[in-house]
Amino acid sequence: MLQEMRSAAKYIWVFVFIFFVALMAFEGLMDRPTVSPGDTVAKVNGDDVTYGAWITLTQQLAQQREAEIGRGLTLDERSRVEDEAFEQLVSETLLNQEVARRGIRVTDDEIRQAARLSPPPSLMASPELQTDGQFDPAKYQRFLASPAAQQQGILVQLEAYYRQEIPRTKLFEQVATDAYVSDVELWRLWQDTRDSAVVSYASFRAEDVPDSAVTVSDAELRQWYDANKAELERPGRAAVSVVEILRVVSPADSQASMARAVQVRERVLAGEDFAEVARMESADSLSAIQGGDLGTAQLSAYVTEFADAARALPVGQLSEPILSDFGYHIIRVDQRAGDSASVRHILIPIQQSDSSAVQTDRLADRLANMAAMAEEPARFDSAAAELGLRVFTGQAVEGQRLVVDGRAIPDVSAWAFTGAEVGESSDLIVADEGYFLARLDSLRPGGVPSLQDARDEVFARVAREKKLDFLAERASSFARQAASGTLESAAASANVEITTSQPFTRVSGDAGLGQGNRAIGAAFALPVGAVSAPVRTENAIYVLRVESRTVADRGEWEAQREIQRMLLAQQVRQRRVQDYLISLRQSADVDDNRAVIQRKLRQTQI
Repeated sequence: MLQEMRSAAKYIWVFVFIFFVALMAFEGLMDRPTVSPGDTVAKVNGDDVTYGAWITLTQQLAQQREAEIGRGLTLDERSRVEDEAFEQLVSETLLNQEVARRGIRVTDDEIRQAARLSPPPSLMASPELQTDGQFDPAKYQRFLASPAAQQQGILVQLEAYYRQEIPRTKLFEQVATDAYVSDVELWRLWQDTRDSAVVSYASFRAEDVPDSAVTVSDAELRQWYDANKAELERPGRAAVSVVEILRVVSPADSQASMARAVQVRERVLAGEDFAEVARMESADSLSAIQGGDLGTAQLSAYVTEFADAARALPVGQLSEPILSDFGYHIIRVDQRAGDSASVRHILIPIQQSDSSAVQTDRLADRLANMAAMAEEPARFDSAAAELGLRVFTGQAVEGQRLVVDGRAIPDVSAWAFTGAEVGESSDLIVADEGYFLARLDSLRPGGVPSLQDARDEVFARVAREKKLDFLAERASSFARQAASGTLESAAASANVEITTSQPFTRVSGDAGLGQGNRAIGAAFALPVGAVSAPVRTENAIYVLRVESRTVADRGEWEAQREIQRMLLAQQVRQRRVQDYLISLRQSADVDDNRAVIQRKLRQTQI
């Protein structure tokens, strides 16, 4: 009996060991953070925006962008789409809250009437509901009454659409209902773009005063910072190191692409349809979808080699392969009017040969195996050294593409600001031009910097004001002398240069005086020939004399007044709504949890 128990004991211990290991693994999985569609990606005035809603909208917008550009999105582009989706959901939540607060309602009759008379843009663009390229209301009415509309769930979708859109339309009407542009305002706006002035002026610029001429105390820096810190808000910044493996194109690769372009051209000459060949062969995915059609445009809008070839090409004739920075183009001009032309092309890119591409891919695989997604910073350096790759360093700015040595590096900036840890390496980034791998060396979140971090900028702002204070007495003395004599005599005495402007309006401003400031205002307020007192702007003090002024034609204004009123009233309503939405967003309490969600997602992938 004891022997049987001893014999079975080893199996019991094996079972216990397996159970223990499984339990530890299960607990490890339980401890790992998870993300579900119902998780809160943001709270907007206390209301939840779910992760599922954000991802769904992001995917919808991404699919729209991909359809528009004819390719998949880069990580940078995907990041911008994610931001757009987030802001759209926040705005929708704020609008729903405002509709509820104002007690705005929509009736079934309003929904039925809107569905009959105001179809959504997506239905108006449907080819099945158009005649000769235009929306056909009769076809739409027949479609609404058809069994297909019921079976496809269109009526349910329309009801949901209008239950959301009609209350918002009512809200916007409330916001902008009293928009009206008076004759006084219409005439003033007309004058702003039609009145013109020519002035001569002397300028006393802060930039001409050395920093040593002014003293700025720490207390003054602190006072300015406390009063103006919102102006210093800046995006996040990250220091990154990058290695690259580029797809280097050899002369043999260029010759092979040229030979392929010749073959493609011969196919069209032999009778194949240009549009079909473009769809199959052209690397310009946007125009390839349209059979190579680039539309009608000024030829000067294209690169020089392309434009010159198109200008010299007879209508309907096929060009020889034309080389540009994009590759070889086979061009056909369908119509021409002056320098405007309707053009089709087939683009054959210059690419690596298969054998060269295999070598590049193998090197990239080695780099990925050695350092991709590594958490130890040294692995990035050792991989670069072993593979003989140069390490580039740069500053990534949140929301902007990384630029290193004058070249844009794809996807690194988006990766750096989506939860990466300092010292961590990215996954291998695949782009048309090659492969990239990045390491995050430091990260400074966006927002208002501390006074210490912003000290140089704050000093420049305070010093500029002190420099203008320093110049004020000199400018006043100059103005008194010019008023008692002439601008020119005062300038000669003070060794100051006089500048005469070109004609400018209140809206256009002048290159030397600036735009929308007190100097521009003075040019339209002073009598012709009068010399101004010193006029202080953000960067300089001016003393000016109006040489001439042209006034707007009131009769010309009255002839078009009602059209102007209609257009401006529409702009005023749109601006009212935009300002209202901006105000809603600025005053909202938005708790953004995207960084937390993204950090959890990264941890679940480890």
